[in-house]
Amino acid sequence: MKIAAVQMVSGPRPDENLDRAEARVAEAAAQGAELVALPEYFCLMGLRDRDKLAIAEPDGDGPIQRRLAQIAARHRVWLVAGSLPLAVPGDADHATNTTLVFDPEGRRAGRYDKIHLFRFDDGERRHDEAATLRAGHAPLALDITARDGRAHRTGITICYDLRFPELYRQLASPPCSLMVVTAAFTWPTGQAHWELLLRARAVENQCWLLASAQGGLHENGRRTWGHSMIVDPWGQIVAELPEGEGIVVATLDEQRTAEIRTRLPALEHRRL
Repeated sequence: MKIAAVQMVSGPRPDENLDRAEARVAEAAAQGAELVALPEYFCLMGLRDRDKLAIAEPDGDGPIQRRLAQIAARHRVWLVAGSLPLAVPGDADHATNTTLVFDPEGRRAGRYDKIHLFRFDDGERRHDEAATLRAGHAPLALDITARDGRAHRTGITICYDLRFPELYRQLASPPCSLMVVTAAFTWPTGQAHWELLLRARAVENQCWLLASAQGGLHENGRRTWGHSMIVDPWGQIVAELPEGEGIVVATLDEQRTAEIRTRLPALEHRRL
């Protein structure tokens, strides 16, 4: 099954971001991708943190969600829709940072609310997602059925989740064929840890890892690290886009996964 990650440099206008996202999905589909992942905050990188609250939609309805369903159906792909803000009932000051998954018919197949909320303070830059976001609590893994009828168990995570291997271990029981990370890593943290963490999660769980990221200088002055990539179960990078908008595409090779798990049966060991 071919898989693809979309890299974007999203801005503060949702309609423009959605148009650009669909153009990249179409590009990936034209190259044979059956699963396409958008990056975190693909629909909005606001000028202020609270801008996301103004576009937060109720769960199950809204122009962004309807457009995503249309994109998946139009291009006949499984769409892992990066992340978008969904409203928290009774709390106008917070939203969830949510990945929605749509099947090739445009039907919603899953929802994941980011569990680990990013906080960073290096004396010059300070960011605390909890100021505007409500954390999720339930991991999500689901079967992605390829056109050949084969099901690929797929775990869904968002950005800062990448630093918490226990989440990936939970998702990998039973083992996953694929883990997806949608992200908007900051420049300093991405430069230091992005590749290291992605390859570690792939190696630990002996699975393919698809990482879609924001990658460039945004209108709000923020610079994201980019380096969207696809990593195989041995930790080798098979496709990468350093910066700017575009896609990375590769084939999820279950035979390679099986060979690695047979040669080094780490997943069979008893877990403490």
